[in-house]
Amino acid sequence: MSNDIESTVAKHAAELASQPEGGFPAQEQAPPGLTSKMDPVPDHGEESYEGHGKLQGLRALITGGDSGIGRAVAIAFAREGADVAIAHLPEEQSDADDTLEFVRKEGVKGFSIPGDLQDTDTCARTVEQAVESLGGLDILVNNAAYHFTRGDAGGLEGLKQENVSRVLRLNIEAILWLTKAAVPHLGKGSSIINTSSIQSFEPSGRLLEYAATKAAVNNLTVNLAEELGPKGIRVNAVAPGPIWTPLQPATRDGEEMKKFGADTPLGRAGQPAELAPAYVFLASPRDASYVSGTIIGVTGGKAAW
Repeated sequence: MSNDIESTVAKHAAELASQPEGGFPAQEQAPPGLTSKMDPVPDHGEESYEGHGKLQGLRALITGGDSGIGRAVAIAFAREGADVAIAHLPEEQSDADDTLEFVRKEGVKGFSIPGDLQDTDTCARTVEQAVESLGGLDILVNNAAYHFTRGDAGGLEGLKQENVSRVLRLNIEAILWLTKAAVPHLGKGSSIINTSSIQSFEPSGRLLEYAATKAAVNNLTVNLAEELGPKGIRVNAVAPGPIWTPLQPATRDGEEMKKFGADTPLGRAGQPAELAPAYVFLASPRDASYVSGTIIGVTGGKAAW
């Protein structure tokens, strides 16, 4: 092993060792949450991700791309040579601006598309705007999602119509409408990547509606892979375990943060940067050319099947 590689491996090992085990300081935010207000701020690969031109010249739309997993994927895609458009809520503009700063530093195009994807027309407009800005589309990452368990929420007794409706519209319906709008612009070798969850395999009673939508994402991924395969479009999903993103302090009780991720075999929550390589692999028309209908688990050791 060369000295450069040894140094990189040692640095990464030290970074992982310094991450909190078994949780984070107690904290809450108002939904949807902002990266800048988190303690500690998540690692999106700003300093660690190294690109190798795997997505050179490709054009990607990433929903929920302003923060968390979406930001990590946007940074990684840019460093692999892809132009990137990120969709996000208007109130997340400050996070989106920070993400695009990292994207554009790589010498690629970066665009922000604000809007609420719960609305069908917004889904269609988002794709149209991405295609216009990027000059086409090769990759769609359906990453935006929502859950809420703060206070008395969770389980049947805690179900609230407004939360259930938001979860269903954003986690499932938006994927359908975004994909429908994107497919006419995708060609042979293109890729659709959905964000699933460990909750689809090990559902929590407190995340009843959310877990159900993520199981549906798995089913939808396999169905779309079969339908779109003849067009040369690959469809896959990534199933994260507990990941340190703004969604967590924005939708859970603050005290829960102290134990967030502690129940994984690795004993900690994952960082968004640890998800990005899975998305890059699935997006690559070379590395994953025969991979479709697959769900890749990045769960800290929990079973994802």
